[in-house]
Formats: sequence, C-alpha cells, structure tokens
Amino acid sequence: MAPPKHERILVLDFGAQYAQLIARRVRELGVLSEVLPGTTPFGEIEALEPRGIILSGGPESVYATGAPRPDPALWDSGVPILGICYGLQLLVQELGGEVLPSDQREFGPAEIEALPESIFRGLAPSQPVWMSHGDRARTLPPGFRALARSANAPFAAIEHPGRRLVGVQFHPEVAHTPNGTAMLRNFVREICGCAGDWNMGDFLGEQVDRIRQSVGEERVVAGISGGVDSSVAALLIHRAIGERLTCVFVDTGLLRWREGEQVMGDFRDRFQIPVRARQAAPEFLAALAGVSDPEEKRRRIGAVFVRVFEEEARALGDVRWLAQGTLYPDVIESRAARGPSHTIKTHHNVGGLPERMNLKLLEPLRLLFKDEVRALGIQLGLDEQLAARHPFPGPGLAVRVLGEVTAERCDLLRRADALFLEELRAAGWYDRCAQAFAVLLPIRTVGVMGDARTYESVVALRAVDSRDFMTADWTRLPEALLARVSTRIVNEVRGINRVVYDVTSKPPGTIEWE
Repeated sequence: MAPPKHERILVLDFGAQYAQLIARRVRELGVLSEVLPGTTPFGEIEALEPRGIILSGGPESVYATGAPRPDPALWDSGVPILGICYGLQLLVQELGGEVLPSDQREFGPAEIEALPESIFRGLAPSQPVWMSHGDRARTLPPGFRALARSANAPFAAIEHPGRRLVGVQFHPEVAHTPNGTAMLRNFVREICGCAGDWNMGDFLGEQVDRIRQSVGEERVVAGISGGVDSSVAALLIHRAIGERLTCVFVDTGLLRWREGEQVMGDFRDRFQIPVRARQAAPEFLAALAGVSDPEEKRRRIGAVFVRVFEEEARALGDVRWLAQGTLYPDVIESRAARGPSHTIKTHHNVGGLPERMNLKLLEPLRLLFKDEVRALGIQLGLDEQLAARHPFPGPGLAVRVLGEVTAERCDLLRRADALFLEELRAAGWYDRCAQAFAVLLPIRTVGVMGDARTYESVVALRAVDSRDFMTADWTRLPEALLARVSTRIVNEVRGINRVVYDVTSKPPGTIEWE
C-alpha cells in the first residue's frame, strides 16, 4: 500500500535562522511542510508535488558573487511562491527587477502600511512586523505591484497576481510579527488552495502501517533514555510490531533523580514492552575521570555508549533494525542549504551503530517537530507529565556538572535539580517554562551555617521561555519561589551553600551551559 499523499508546502532554505520555524508555522495550519536546501534541483521539488513553495531568508546579498539561488525552472513552474526577506529579493533579482543596499538598514520592529488584499486579506492596513535586512528592492520586475511599504522599504511586500508570486521583506513566521500566522494562512489556504489534511491522528495510523510494511517479521532494537523522543518512538514501534521490539536502557550514572526507576516502571510494568537494562555508571564515570572540556566529555560518553549499547544489542541475537528517535530538526540540520551549521556542541546519539552492526535504521519520528512528538505521545498513552517533560541533554548531567564529573558531584546536582523541579511543579511554573534545570559550578564559596564557616559548592538555576528553542529568554520566576528553592537546596543538600539564578537570554548565551 503506497503511503497517502498529503498537501505539501516546501520551504527552500537559503541559510535562514528561521527556516525550521517557517515549516512549523505552516504545519500549525494543518499542512505538511518540509525544508529543503535552496539549491535543490527542480526535479526533486516537482516529485514531491508541492501545493506551494516558500523561499526563506538568508544572510547573503542576492547580488553577491556565489549567493545561493534556486533552480531557474522554479520560476516557470506555476507553483505559488512566497519569498521571505532574502526570498523577496530573489524574486525581484531573478525576474528582472533590481536589489541594492538600503540607505538605512532595518533590524527589529517596524510598521508597514498594507493593502487589505492577498496575504493581508482581512487584516488592518497598519501592521507591526519584524524586519531584518540590509538590502531592499529598488525596482520591481514586470507584472509585480507593491502590497505594502514601510518608512524605509517602499516594497515591504510585493505580488504578481497572475503568477501567484508573493514576497515580503519582513518575517511573518516570528512571534514579533503578531499577525504573521494570519498572513501565512492567507498564502497557504487562499493562494495555494490547501484545505489542511495534516494531523497527528492520521500520522499515527500511517506510521504504524509504514513500520509494519518496512519491518515485516524482523526484530527491532531501540535505545530508551527516559526522554520524550525515545519514549514516543518506542511506543509507536511497539504499537506496530509488539514484542518484536526490544528496548535497551543504559544507566550511565548521569541521569536525573530516580530516572532509571521511572523508565523501567513505565516500559516494563505499564506498557509491557521488553526492556534490557544495563547498569554502566562505573564505565562512564571512569571514562570521564579528570576530563573538564565539554566536547571531550561528549566524545567519551558517545564512545562508551556505542560500545555498551552494541554489547547489549548483540546479546539479543537476530536483530535487523535499530530504532532512533530522530526528529525533523536533526534531519534539516544534516542537509542545510550551505552545508551543516557551525557546531555549537556535539550531539550525543548512537551514530555509527547501524554500520557497525549491519543494522537497518528505523526513524519513525523523522518528520516531526518536538511539540508534534509530545502530541503523538499523548495519543499513544504517554501520561501528560512525561510527554511534557523538559528536554534533557544526551550526555546527561555530565554537561551540567561543570568541570570534572564524579559520582559525588553528580549526586549533589541530582538532588538540587530535583528540588528545583519539585518546587516549580508545586507552584505551577514547570509547564510555564520551556526548560528548567540546575547546574553545578566548578567553584566553591565561603558561607556561614550554624555559626560555622563553610566552604562548599555553588549551584546555578536556569529556566527559559521559548517556542522553538532557537531563541530563548530567561523566565521571570517569582522572587518568593526562588527564595524557597534556594532555602531548600542549601538546607537539604549537604555540600551546597550558595544558589544563583541565570538571567542570560539566547542569544547571546545558549540554553545549556556546556
């Protein structure tokens, strides 16, 4: 049985910071959206039968030598196109207009005056938007007209009505453009004619059928960690093939408070999924002894994990498939428009195992974003508390224990982190944060406890608000809550005498400290 064909809107990525976010916004409108490199040959694009195409922004100038451009066949394809920022400038430059450096660059909030037509249908003439550009269209190609203007951009939005080509100089996908979703809806529904047939219920049934067809009667091994992605992938595969799935849980000694007990309880007892557990904390901690560099921590953890997982998987016998909880952002990153983005930090996964063990790879979540995975998990019976669990780094506490990682330092952090999250939940703040955790700093400070001098460790608390984890702002937790958390940690975790709160946004910082 061939997989059902969904309406698709393709995003061609020209190096934009927000390409994934564009696709996510389109999916929120009920239409499957995928991201491809901006230079993808048109034959590959055409094979996907898109109902519309969105050209992303990008850091280049369209008139610069070597600037990325789409396949020229795109312009005569008849497929509706929306160009965003760099995408608008591509429309202008490639179709006979002119793009030049702007007299005054626009970065940040701006006000546009728009015609109540096309993507602005149903909206007020004056619209707040988010600009990010140093170039602008000077003259439009034949057949195009202006839809909107700002104080610094006479062509803040343009359209060729006959060819269904639209361009906007601002970013409708970001939250700073309040009516951006309505603009995208007008493009997707009115201009592209999409009804919206993408939902988690259909996806679940389709993926179960697809897994059964792919795997047949063969066996699958999956690594589980207690995180949302691996849990949902395992539940989905188990729904499809039952006990021909065996999960492997590796206790690295770097997990959260009582995480191992929770994982085994959920999978073995509640979901009745076969799990092979391996207590490997001594092996991981030995590999990390004396190591402080975060990248070296990740490399060593990855090497030990691959070896341990391989040993456990081989012990299962005739297994033909390895399942991973790969998500769509990981897929996008591996095929970026101009090559992979700069490595901020190495990701921890079971890379290399399929080739080493001659296994076929099963990635049932590779079309989904994180919040879609959470929704799928609820449909599969995952309780809401686990489905809404905050992200946890693959290397675990090793990258939240700054400096050398030891069993004692991990225990300190585990207890402090558990108290922090417990108080957040009790105060109703856990679900209001995108991510919250504690970090053990590689310093000690003087304190006074019971009239005695102490010289103990410092823990930093981190809580952030974010829709997509590409940017984040620090959460304004109530002072009373922070005071209560600090008091409990200092009183109940022997070895910590100072608590600080991180008020750094992303950028310039990252969410994790390492």
